[in-house]
Amino acid sequence: RYSVMELPFFGWVDNLPEFVQPAAMGALKGLVSAAINAKVDFSVDMQWGEAGYDNTKMLQARAPSQPPILVHPVTGEPHWFCNVHSHSSKLRKDRESIYGAERFEDGASQINKSDMYYGDDGAISDEDLEHMDEITMKNVQFVKMTEGDVVLLDNYKCMHGRNVFDGTRKHGVAWFEGWEGEEEMKAKAQQSKQAAMA
Repeated sequence: RYSVMELPFFGWVDNLPEFVQPAAMGALKGLVSAAINAKVDFSVDMQWGEAGYDNTKMLQARAPSQPPILVHPVTGEPHWFCNVHSHSSKLRKDRESIYGAERFEDGASQINKSDMYYGDDGAISDEDLEHMDEITMKNVQFVKMTEGDVVLLDNYKCMHGRNVFDGTRKHGVAWFEGWEGEEEMKAKAQQSKQAAMA
C-alpha cells in the first residue's frame, strides 16, 4: 500500500488542551480527507502519524491496497506491479546516503515524501525491502537523457525513476485511454498469445 503524500503541518495540535485534541484531529482529518478525495480519481485514507523530519504530527494519505499482480489492459498478460523501490522511505534514505539528498527537506515540498506498507498497513521489514531492492537493481536499465529528451514507457511493463541530478526537474505526465488502432492491436496481441499457447 502506497502513501501518496504526507502533510506535516499539524504540530500545533499538540499545543491544544489535551481534552480538545481528539475532536480537533477528527475534524481536521475529515476536512483534509474530503478536500483531497474531491481532487483525485481514487479514494485515499488519511492516517495520523509523525513526520520523519522532526517528528511533527502529520496526516498521511494512503492509496487503496493494490494486488501485486495486474493484468495488462491490452495484452492480457500478468505483470508484477510494484512501487516499493521508488516509494519506500527506507530505500530512498539508503539511496540518499550514496547519492545525496533530494533536497526536499523543508517547506511544502515535504508533501512529496512517500512510503510503502503491506495491504493491511503493516510495516514492510528492512530485510524484505532490501530483497526487493536487490531484485529491482538487477533489472535496471539506465537511460542517460539530455535537455529536450522524451521517454515514453508502459507503466504496466516497467517502473521508472530518476537518479540525482543538477538543475530543475520538469516532469510532465500524460495519461490517456484509447488510441487509433487500439482494438486491432488488442486483437493481434490476443491472437499471438493464443498461437503461442497452441
